[in-house]
Amino acid sequence: MKAMVQSHLNRFTLTHISSGRVGRIRRIGLLASGLLMGAASLSANAGSLISSTEYLDYQLPEKIQKMCTERDNCPEIEIKYLKTNHGWINKTVNARIDNLVVNSKPTESAPIKTKSSQADVTAAINDFATSQFQDMPEEVSWSYSLMVTPDYLGHVNNFELFEINSYVFTGGAHGMPYSEYLTFDLTTKKQVTLDDMLIKGKKPRFEALAHDAYKAWVKTVADDVSSYEKSWPFMLSDNVTLTETGINIRYQHYSIGPYAYGMPVLSIPYSQLDKVIKPHFIPK
Repeated sequence: MKAMVQSHLNRFTLTHISSGRVGRIRRIGLLASGLLMGAASLSANAGSLISSTEYLDYQLPEKIQKMCTERDNCPEIEIKYLKTNHGWINKTVNARIDNLVVNSKPTESAPIKTKSSQADVTAAINDFATSQFQDMPEEVSWSYSLMVTPDYLGHVNNFELFEINSYVFTGGAHGMPYSEYLTFDLTTKKQVTLDDMLIKGKKPRFEALAHDAYKAWVKTVADDVSSYEKSWPFMLSDNVTLTETGINIRYQHYSIGPYAYGMPVLSIPYSQLDKVIKPHFIPK
């Protein structure tokens, strides 16, 4: 049976502690029993948030475990959950992770709409693992992959920034990655959307700036912007995050370009966003 083995060096740095580092290595593996054991990878920003992740404790159905062990092609399942010292952030991020696992076919900036129970998550993974052996011939040795993990990106002002990345492979030329940003306001204890960032009535201006950023990006992959846009027209995504220098807009595969172009990120500097986004979203 294939084993997925990873090691994680846990570390954190707190305010006023220079290069403080606490490390612990744990080995993670998809064991012969099919159990994906848990581990945590700690990190922190220079403020009050401490972030870690832990693996979903999941066991393959006995029938699938036996079959894939014999064929040496067990599905690769890697689901991580967020653990921070802010429970309300954990709740939102992990609910989204559950929904991505249950649906396994995320769409462009798909909103958080429903709650998924742990039973729903387990059933979805079981169905995913089982489908591998329903879809492909016995002589095929490759395996399906389902991975969903959160990442901490840091903070801007009082806003904590995260990203959820997923990857689904069910055969074919390539798998399907997916990525979405999540922004949280520590002051209001709420998730922040693009509409929350924009000054009322300024969305058309933001869209125009994003379109300009799109044109600049197109020039890096094509000779003629107008010809390119006929095949891959511009669209505004609300999948955004704050950075030290501006707002980044993430696009999924096939949104504004072919798969080979990846998941483009358009950047709009804060110098162009004065009187477009609310002042408290601009770094001080």
